[in-house]
Amino acid sequence: MVNPSLNVRQNLVLTPFQAPPGNAAEWRIAPSLVAYQDALTAMEARAAAIADGTAPELVWLLEHPPLYTSGTSAKDNDLLDARFPVHAAGRGGQFTYHGPGQRVVYLMLDLKRRRPDVRAYVASLEELIIRTLAAFNVRGERREDRVGVWVARPDKGAGYEDKIAAIGVRLKRWVSLHGISINVEPDLSHFSGIVPCGVADPRYGTTSLVDLGLPVTMEDVDVALRQAFEEIFGSSIPAAPQAAL
Repeated sequence: MVNPSLNVRQNLVLTPFQAPPGNAAEWRIAPSLVAYQDALTAMEARAAAIADGTAPELVWLLEHPPLYTSGTSAKDNDLLDARFPVHAAGRGGQFTYHGPGQRVVYLMLDLKRRRPDVRAYVASLEELIIRTLAAFNVRGERREDRVGVWVARPDKGAGYEDKIAAIGVRLKRWVSLHGISINVEPDLSHFSGIVPCGVADPRYGTTSLVDLGLPVTMEDVDVALRQAFEEIFGSSIPAAPQAAL
């Protein structure tokens, strides 16, 4: 029997977003925290270069200092306590938190060359998260009425679920910007300054891999992320260590 609460995007992940032959995306891991505005500026520039055909695609893994971002659907009253800087992100979605211990993945991919289908792309990002979590025996699931990837928490009570990963995307000239974030070991109390993604139901909270009792490091997650990425999106190559973004 099909679980009616599972998102219908489940049916869209069967066609992967493989790159054309010989067009592997660069894979870059930032060695230290990256300021949010610096990341936005660099991401915009790289996406424009990809659209112009002067730079290869890029997957950029990083962590931000503590901050909140507001998407294009953010509601002012969902910002409960502006204890950290608030940035207008330009992506879809509402308020979210970024901070140390959270793996942020910005994907700058040319969907015009891969597959120009926004809904299927979002489903593939969900699948990227789900396969990454599966490497640690965590069952991540989609939900029809909520964005992101969720983990059932029967230990908290019937119907309780926690969000473990968020998704927010934007397209410019069919090149993707922004991407996903996975909670590895962030300070979960920092999420209390917002209504994350507009979901206020007390049954739906926020969790992380470490909060679930898994001694997982950021490096462990990065390995699982790359394997899942290559299964869905195709091969990747390490970016030159000192090369500009």
